[in-house]
Amino acid sequence: MNILYIATVSPPVTGQTIASNILLDYLVLSQNVEVIDLSLASTNDGRFTWTRAFEVLKILYLVHNGVHKCDFVYLTISESVAGNLKDLLIYLVCRKKLDKFYIQLHGGSLKREVFDRHPLLMRLNKLALKKVAGIFISGVSHKSIFFPMIEDSKLHIVGNFAQDYLFLDEQCIRKKFLKTRPLKIVYISGMTSGKGYLFLLNAYKALSDNLRNMLEIDFAGKFDTDEEEIKFNQEIEGYSQLRYHGVVDDESKRQLFAAAHVFCLPTNFLEGQPISILEAYASGCVVLTTGQPGILDIFSDGVNGYEISKNDHLSIKNLMEKLIEVSDNLIDIALNNSRTATANYRTDAFSRGVSNIMLPSSD
Repeated sequence: MNILYIATVSPPVTGQTIASNILLDYLVLSQNVEVIDLSLASTNDGRFTWTRAFEVLKILYLVHNGVHKCDFVYLTISESVAGNLKDLLIYLVCRKKLDKFYIQLHGGSLKREVFDRHPLLMRLNKLALKKVAGIFISGVSHKSIFFPMIEDSKLHIVGNFAQDYLFLDEQCIRKKFLKTRPLKIVYISGMTSGKGYLFLLNAYKALSDNLRNMLEIDFAGKFDTDEEEIKFNQEIEGYSQLRYHGVVDDESKRQLFAAAHVFCLPTNFLEGQPISILEAYASGCVVLTTGQPGILDIFSDGVNGYEISKNDHLSIKNLMEKLIEVSDNLIDIALNNSRTATANYRTDAFSRGVSNIMLPSSD
């Protein structure tokens, strides 16, 4: 089969680029794949720029040239207004192949940010989406994003994954929980305000001196600006238990997760199904996170960790105090998360899940 693969596959490394690359690596083993990299036309905030407009035109030109030669089209869609306009133009260019056109949504904010705020865009999307072959979503909670725009039979749930190199065996997990003083917490995600890293920092600062000495927190991820990075480093200066590692490579990320007892993601975003949470499961970590719909597809309070309140550093502070108190019992949650990830969240399951629906005879 010939597949036109339209996705963000280049740096920076995000959950979406990881997923796109994992699926691409699987498909090229058995299919002829032409790749169009959407990172050429992406911005962090989805704003319009003339440079971005020019890059979109280049992408549309490549799509126009590739669609006539392909059997199927695969597209990862955007959740910004500008990105959605680009997606609509791609649907238009591929209008004769929409019955062989599959899209994948990795986030959870498309309805709120685009459909609910811009009725005209919602109507245009409905016209296109009712003709596509199928839509891949990561969990049940995201069905409502497309209701009633598309029939339920075209919505396919394919869960996310943790990469194989992050899985720890049970012996390693048990070993790291033999010592929970200090209790090690890790935050690995974008260093943007919406992801909540400052709430984690302020929660730590709100602890008593004695309890702060019982914790260590490692932060890793990319800041949007140099100024924000400088300010954060100034904020943690003088706290020997706090460390910022910058943007980490695979090996550094593996080491951070492998050493951590707890992973914290205090996000305010309407998340998809955060790969970072599944990576924490694979690494045998207890998870602290907010109750966003996409997260609740894979996370249960008291089972996989503890739910924290959005925009509330005191909620995190209170849970830190609880974690210190019950640290000897956290191993049970960590092992449960590891077993859950092993059974349900492997890269092969993700790739086969998409491929077997898009290309039923390929497996």
